[in-house]
Amino acid sequence: MLRVITLNLNGIRSAASKGFYDWLAGQNADVVCLQELKAQHPDLTDAMRAPDSFAGYFHPAEKKGYSGVGLYTRRTPDRVVEGLGIADIDAEGRFLQLDFGPLSIVSLYLPSGSSSEERLQIKFGFMERFLPHMAALRASGREVIVCGDWNIAHKEIDLKNWKSNQKNSGFLPEERAWLTRVIDEQGWVDVYRRLHPETTDACYTWWSNRGQAWAKNVGWRLDYQIATPGIAEAARAAAIYKDQRFSDHAPLIVDYDYAGA
Repeated sequence: MLRVITLNLNGIRSAASKGFYDWLAGQNADVVCLQELKAQHPDLTDAMRAPDSFAGYFHPAEKKGYSGVGLYTRRTPDRVVEGLGIADIDAEGRFLQLDFGPLSIVSLYLPSGSSSEERLQIKFGFMERFLPHMAALRASGREVIVCGDWNIAHKEIDLKNWKSNQKNSGFLPEERAWLTRVIDEQGWVDVYRRLHPETTDACYTWWSNRGQAWAKNVGWRLDYQIATPGIAEAARAAAIYKDQRFSDHAPLIVDYDYAGA
């Protein structure tokens, strides 16, 4: 069994202080995808670089205290791909890929467009340029799992207040249509939805820090494992861990019946 966990940490140092690494030690994970490190290489302690017999790989943002992605793995990868080769995207630390034989696992952090119109346009620019990359990964003949914070709730069942959020970034028609293209046109599989096609309130992975959103479970499903069909078919269980809070996001845990990594 291959266990893959993805979590937006909202700061690796913050998550560490909230018990993330103690929890991780008991999860029997094989690969862990991290987003929003908010740290650069010198900021990482030894325990953050290589916790619990993992090796860590990181692609920080150039800007201090901002963005950045990482991956923990128990097996040495055959190849590490840091960034997309697009300067402005790579400066924000949003894509990291590890290859294990015929399997690739990606940690992805799609930009948020909620803070300003400028950031929304940057998000749209990322989406436009990332779509061909997803197509290339899909056509590569490899099994691929793209884990991360996609910053899009795909359908109405993926957030609590969908009616009032139709003009807000994260649930805009253009964003949702783009994710539909990834799934329907390119043939990727939303692994959680394959296993839980109708789940509503239990599917959320992010809660605003405003208005008692966590206490009232006013959430959004923003964190996904999007996979090629072969490995997606091997998914046996998907769960969102909510018993402890390490971040404003919750870990998404998927078990695959796959022995190749």
